[in-house]
Amino acid sequence: MNFLRGVMGGQSAGPQHTEAETIQKLCDRVASSTLLDDRRNAVRALKSLSKKYRLEVGIQAMEHLIHVLQTDRSDSEIIGYALDTLYNIISNDEEEEVDDVEEENSTRQSEDLGSQFTEIFIKQQENVTLLLSLLEEFDFHVRWPGVKLLTSLLKQLGPQVQQIILVSPMGVSRLMDLLADSREVIRNDGVLLLQALTRSNGAIQKIVAFENAFERLLDIISEEGNSDGGIVVEDCLILLQNLLKNNNSNQNFFKEGSYIQRMKPWFEVGDENSGWSAQKVTNLHLMLQLVRVLVSPTNPPGATSSCQKAMFQCGLLQQLCTILMATGVPADILTETINTVSEVIRGYQVNQDYFASVNAPSNPPRPAIVVLLMSMVNERQPFVLRCAVLYCFQCFLYKNQKGQGEIVSTLLPSTIDATGNSVSAGQLLCGGLFSTDSLSNWCAAVALAHALQENATQKEQLLRVQLATSIGNPPVSLLQQCTNILSQGDKIDRRGSKIQTRVGLLMLLCTWLSNCPIAVTHFLHNSANVPFLTGQIAENLGEEEQLVQGLCALLLGISIYFNDNSLESYKKEKLKQLIEKRIGKENFIEKLGFISKHELYSRASQKPQPNFPSPEYMIFDHEFTKLVKELEGVITKAIYKSSEEDKKEEEVKKTLEQHDNIVTHYKNMIREQDLQLEELKQQVSTLKCQNEQLQTAVTQQVSQIQQHKDQYNLLKIQLGKDNQHQGSYGEGAQMNGVQPEEIGRLREEIEELKNNQELLQSKLTEKDSVIENLKSSQTSGTNEQSSAIVSARDSEQVAELKQELATLKSQLNSQSMEITKLQTEKQELLQKTEVFAKSVEVQGETQTVIATKTTDVEGRLSALLQETKELKNEIKALSEERTAIKEQLDSSNSTIAILQTEKDKLELEITDSKKEQDDLLVLLADQDQKILSLKNKLKDLGHPVEEEDELESGDQEDEDDESEDPGKDLDHI
Repeated sequence: MNFLRGVMGGQSAGPQHTEAETIQKLCDRVASSTLLDDRRNAVRALKSLSKKYRLEVGIQAMEHLIHVLQTDRSDSEIIGYALDTLYNIISNDEEEEVDDVEEENSTRQSEDLGSQFTEIFIKQQENVTLLLSLLEEFDFHVRWPGVKLLTSLLKQLGPQVQQIILVSPMGVSRLMDLLADSREVIRNDGVLLLQALTRSNGAIQKIVAFENAFERLLDIISEEGNSDGGIVVEDCLILLQNLLKNNNSNQNFFKEGSYIQRMKPWFEVGDENSGWSAQKVTNLHLMLQLVRVLVSPTNPPGATSSCQKAMFQCGLLQQLCTILMATGVPADILTETINTVSEVIRGYQVNQDYFASVNAPSNPPRPAIVVLLMSMVNERQPFVLRCAVLYCFQCFLYKNQKGQGEIVSTLLPSTIDATGNSVSAGQLLCGGLFSTDSLSNWCAAVALAHALQENATQKEQLLRVQLATSIGNPPVSLLQQCTNILSQGDKIDRRGSKIQTRVGLLMLLCTWLSNCPIAVTHFLHNSANVPFLTGQIAENLGEEEQLVQGLCALLLGISIYFNDNSLESYKKEKLKQLIEKRIGKENFIEKLGFISKHELYSRASQKPQPNFPSPEYMIFDHEFTKLVKELEGVITKAIYKSSEEDKKEEEVKKTLEQHDNIVTHYKNMIREQDLQLEELKQQVSTLKCQNEQLQTAVTQQVSQIQQHKDQYNLLKIQLGKDNQHQGSYGEGAQMNGVQPEEIGRLREEIEELKNNQELLQSKLTEKDSVIENLKSSQTSGTNEQSSAIVSARDSEQVAELKQELATLKSQLNSQSMEITKLQTEKQELLQKTEVFAKSVEVQGETQTVIATKTTDVEGRLSALLQETKELKNEIKALSEERTAIKEQLDSSNSTIAILQTEKDKLELEITDSKKEQDDLLVLLADQDQKILSLKNKLKDLGHPVEEEDELESGDQEDEDDESEDPGKDLDHI
């Protein structure tokens, strides 16, 4: 406060003095008046003076205005005046015109006053809490000034005000209600308030996101017309960027909430070319940036890939490709669209495959990749557009070996279109690589290097490419042509940077030769290459040429480190002697260090996107900086190593390779055994299912047997009733004068039939008991069978199950004999019944009196014969069912035998596997001990053991449980 009074005191007196007195009187009236109207008029007067006399009103009236906010909340008008006055004091918005000379000083003083007054206001945190409570008032004259005042506080001292709001109860939730206000002015200013509130504060960003901010903001954008909307859409997009940028939690919430699908309508711009207003361009630019925030390479890989997947599934990528291939799109929108598509497809195979299938609407249709590459190698295109196309091509090839193979294949002789009707990607890259525009040379070289990145197969395939330089001359390889252009240096007149072409070619050659001994051999086979590199490195050139010298040193170091010593004249040791003789090891290492010390190296290593202010800064590629960082140290060590150390290192490498091969072999063996165990487990589960099905079938058959038994009992009862009728008929015959001898004989026969029937019934009862025993035996047998399958180890239960099955077989055999005996007795019964019928017929011929009754007996006997025949059929059916049960039991017995064999086989394999694993553990322990003693011997001999080797050995010891003793190969050390 004293500081502000000093500033005020330093100003000129005169009219200022009168205004200061007026302000003082108004402040006294606000503080002392009892009537609300007087206080309201005084605050209104302070508001009118606050813009012109900001310092005076701020010094004298701020405390009184805050008191008004605390005490006069019932009157919305005075609260509105007080909030407007505070806003005028704190805000830095200058409406008065100032002279050009005083403009800078006035702006600086205004900003200083705003921050000072803001600091005074928020010194008491209750003031900010009071302001938040006032925002709950629905009255327009209170809510709108409150929103503007809080926004101004956040602009002045954002972090301090954010912290106060964060600790205030329901502070952020109250502000979120502003987005639901039906008055557009308050809603729009609420968006600006949330912009300032969420800037660089992750905690508040999360709270705002979980307060349903995404839903409300997307609704506002949709209501305003998406990309055709006004400044409100722009403000909402900026707020969405604040919430999502560098905030993984909010990005995941945005994806899980299915809000990515709602972004697709933003890019439905239509085919009309007249609808590109300045605001629409701004909105669409922000929308594209918002998509890039979700798939930025700096995000966690898992989050990025899930967003890329969602964008493809909802059709967002397809919509972006439509804009990419459309006509009449502004250049800056087209450039940003290319960058956006690049990051949507980067490292995600499905999206990369889709992009490869996109065709431009031309006649004939051309792949989008070819059309974009035509723009990249065309020097008349804008620089930023060419950079965007290069980034798109790099993202298309990033972790995409399939795409790399397709690009390289367009350069191979078998796939080149002999008719010349279509231009391929490979032809465009070669054309750019050998053009007279240095920027096209650099872009084509970097693009071709990305087609070889981490792909040894394509590096070898590219060695097959042959180029026809001129008519009549034999073709030369692509590798040879690159070295030819490199050796020509500045002899060819090129447009652009002097070193850009050579830097691009050197980066291509370094990428090509790294991790590819075959390519190194092809490079060294040309006897002019090594003298050229040593000559370039040994010269003392200017600062611009130092970078070229460093890259030549890197290329020569790669030729040494990845040399397989297949060329006698260019073995590792001879190349190192050549460096020692012509360059010097220290000088070589110094030149190699020029690369990482270059000012543009660190800039390129930060982000994958080639974002340069002008073509002169386009020197390094992001992926190449990774390669330099990886190889610089190992090349330095390789240069200083002696031949003996190289031999020892080679022997160690071979030993470790053998160890890795042995471990890999055993890993594969264990993996195969695991697969076999899985197959056997599946077979066991299949057999279990079959066993369950058999048990179900046996249960059904048992129920059928029970039904047949019930039917047989019914037939037996009916047959007993018929016998009783026959007995009563015999008595009637005697009474009617039938001869006693015949009646006695018939009674004896009937008694025999009864006895036979009773005997049959008893035997059937025994059969029922046998069937019940069979059922219980089958049930216990199947239970023991399932337990044997589950355990696969209890051989005693399997033996018991076999005994039960043998018992069941014997019971079935006895049952079969009994059924046969019953059938024989039935046949005898039928014969006796027929004899009885014949005797009755003879009596009918001699005695007509008894004819009618004999006819009745014949009918009863025929019925008895019919029932006996049906009973015979039922017994036959039971016999067939018994045979079926016997077959099923035989099948179950064979299944048990198969399962027992499989169990024995599994136990034998598991025992063998355990023995092999134990042997491998012993071998691994011996191997590790030998390697450790070998390293100690190397240390004793003065050979430094690298930390990376130790870490690698530790990782192998953790990962591999088997090893083999390599001591025999190293006993001579």
